[in-house]
Amino acid sequence: MSVRIIVDSTADLTPEIQKQVTVVPLTIHFGDEEYYDGVTINQKQFYEKLIESDVLPKTSQPTPASFEEVFQNTVDAGDTAVVLTIASKLSGTFQSASIAASEFPGKIHVVDTNTVAIGSGILTELALQLAAEGMEAEAIAARITAERDNVCLVALLDTLEYLKRGGRISKTVAFAGGLLSIKPVIHVKDGEIGMLGKARGSRQGNNLLVKEIEAAGGVDFRKPLLLGYTGLSNHLLEKYMQDSAALWEGNVDELRYTCIGSTVGTHAGPGAVAVAFFKKN
Repeated sequence: MSVRIIVDSTADLTPEIQKQVTVVPLTIHFGDEEYYDGVTINQKQFYEKLIESDVLPKTSQPTPASFEEVFQNTVDAGDTAVVLTIASKLSGTFQSASIAASEFPGKIHVVDTNTVAIGSGILTELALQLAAEGMEAEAIAARITAERDNVCLVALLDTLEYLKRGGRISKTVAFAGGLLSIKPVIHVKDGEIGMLGKARGSRQGNNLLVKEIEAAGGVDFRKPLLLGYTGLSNHLLEKYMQDSAALWEGNVDELRYTCIGSTVGTHAGPGAVAVAFFKKN
């Protein structure tokens, strides 16, 4: 009997980590067009459509039946599972997974990560590490529930356009911000996306990201760390990695990163740079 780690498709993972988990996709709607996240549309195709479309896409959570099928396969194989979902304040995915898990008492343990994207990604990596150490599913779920409060996810946006489209800021603010080259910094706290600050230009924005990491108490380098970018190119992320080199040098052998998916990408737009880490206790 082994412990399986199951996630929904909003968890952004590196390719080697994704091979080790089971992913249950959300559905993405571009107007009348419907896609299964990561199955019938990949991240490159998503951003191409996001840039071309005048209307923001919408996502809908997997049904309990979608989870139940995966859970049944797990139990039939004699395994248990820990299920990590996007923050319940951002999606009904946790509820769907919990409904399905109720059919398998003691076998399937569902955790609301209280975060999203690469924040969920580093919790997934930690869960895999604990499973590899031989920890049982119930204990892993309890540990991840405790650790989720130590996860910090901060992102620097390259444009205000998509916040405007989503109704999070006014057209006037977006226009003025564009003229002044304003780069907003957002974070995920208590399961919700909020504004941390604003910077003039990318360099000041990169410095603000570094300050926010320091303000959180610093990075616990004993645990997973992951960077991310939105859009079709990672060149702004590479610039941030250069600007923030002093933060990482001597602490990690390499900075790992991945493309951020639809849930955050829809509101951030292309060109965002993000960091997810566990803060020091």
